[in-house]
Amino acid sequence: MSDDFDFDKYWLRVFSMCLDDIAGEEVKKKVLEGSENISSDTTRDDVLDWSKGAMEKLDNLVDEEQKYEIMTGCSCQYPRSNLQEFKQLYAETQDLELVHSKMQNQFETFLTETLKLEEKYVKAIIERNMGMAGKLEGNKIIATKIPKSAFVKEWFEETDPDKRRALFCHCPRVRDSLVDPNKSLPEHYCLCGAGFYRGIWEEILQKSVRVEVLETVMQGDEVCKVGIFLPE
Repeated sequence: MSDDFDFDKYWLRVFSMCLDDIAGEEVKKKVLEGSENISSDTTRDDVLDWSKGAMEKLDNLVDEEQKYEIMTGCSCQYPRSNLQEFKQLYAETQDLELVHSKMQNQFETFLTETLKLEEKYVKAIIERNMGMAGKLEGNKIIATKIPKSAFVKEWFEETDPDKRRALFCHCPRVRDSLVDPNKSLPEHYCLCGAGFYRGIWEEILQKSVRVEVLETVMQGDEVCKVGIFLPE
């Protein structure tokens, strides 16, 4: 409960700031109504019910562009300090393929040295184009997320499709929703996960980047895929 509650507190704080910046005080108050009651004693079912209601209110109160900006803006962010090498390399070379190659190399080192995964799992992840770098296709990147770090081995070994989806997602609210199909969150909630990649590439390129959710376990897909559309 404590880890999930800490995540909820962090996410609510960032979500609130995005609502205020993009939609204004009145919309923020309406969408966040009831969130003040979420505490470490709140059940996961109640957190999920509130989250579903908040997403539905957001859908009714803002337009599509505002919704995109709010949800991609409240995502967990890759540390900017860890992106400065890529940012500087791109500023000096304007070589997207070189930056992407460096990022992929760093990701593979993360799999072996930080996560200490067996070679068979590392190979499977690379073959599926999973991870931060994704697959570069011209000015488009198709990024397939890796399973939540704590569950990588379990995800590869699990054969039940429903259990695999529940193991995959990094967000506790989505994992909660996969347990009960009657509590599924609206599709635009997953823009939050797509915003992770938006933040990475906007920091590196110092230009606006668009992202799009292509596949998501919350909608029954095996994995989550995000399209990242880079400027020409």
